[in-house]
Amino acid sequence: MEPIEETLAVPPLYRKIADELRAQIINGTLKPGDHLPTENKLQDLHRVSRNTVRLATAVLINEGLVESMPGRTGGIIVRDRVTLAFHASRAEMPGPVSESDAWFSEVRDQGHEPAQTFELRIAEVPDGLAERLSVPADSPAAVRRCIRAVNGQPSSIQDTYYPMDLCDQVPELLSPRDIPQGTTRLLAERGHPQVAYDDEIVAAMPAPDEVTTLALTAGTPVLRWLRTGYTTDRPVRVSVTTFAADRNRLHYTLGDPDVITTVRANENPQ
Repeated sequence: MEPIEETLAVPPLYRKIADELRAQIINGTLKPGDHLPTENKLQDLHRVSRNTVRLATAVLINEGLVESMPGRTGGIIVRDRVTLAFHASRAEMPGPVSESDAWFSEVRDQGHEPAQTFELRIAEVPDGLAERLSVPADSPAAVRRCIRAVNGQPSSIQDTYYPMDLCDQVPELLSPRDIPQGTTRLLAERGHPQVAYDDEIVAAMPAPDEVTTLALTAGTPVLRWLRTGYTTDRPVRVSVTTFAADRNRLHYTLGDPDVITTVRANENPQ
């Protein structure tokens, strides 16, 4: 029997063009704010049709590397990609500063400018979260929402659900303003210290309202971090933080963080 020779598939032309442009973005030849070459220039350079060029730029738009800007001075522009490291193992721990202040400090420590807006509403607990809170589905809850931005660009949405019976005991949870000391410290002060957390992290495509709120480009997924906080007696809240996946990375430290700090210091002596 004659041996069967395997042939490597040749990638479509639009993918070769996208690969070339992507490499220029990654290596810094094309910087944030730069325009990609015009469709006509790309057509002439690669000797392809306009449709092939548009397929190539669509790949980069879906990857979040570029965005299409309208108007006479618009075009396809390289996006400024700021990736924030969010330290989930530190987040919301009781301390001398509130959760919001801790997040602001973390963003500034990474060289960026934070901003936050706050909302309060009463809503039914979705089925998937009701089980986490040990309440019947569609039970009412206070939902405290923070929409956070980095350098003026939306970065994440955090919705935290508090059962109404807990709000009866801690009425400040119904405040239409951000709580100065943070809800974690507030609950601890009122006899509900959270001593355990259950986290779940899910990658998903965004809902339409998340696309709008986070100003997501086509094809950009989100990362959902669900944290349930427990006292010794019960779950007291569920926080659902939705991150724009192209602008955030979650960082966890497990065990004794001082060990990691010491080892790194020994490996990199001054």
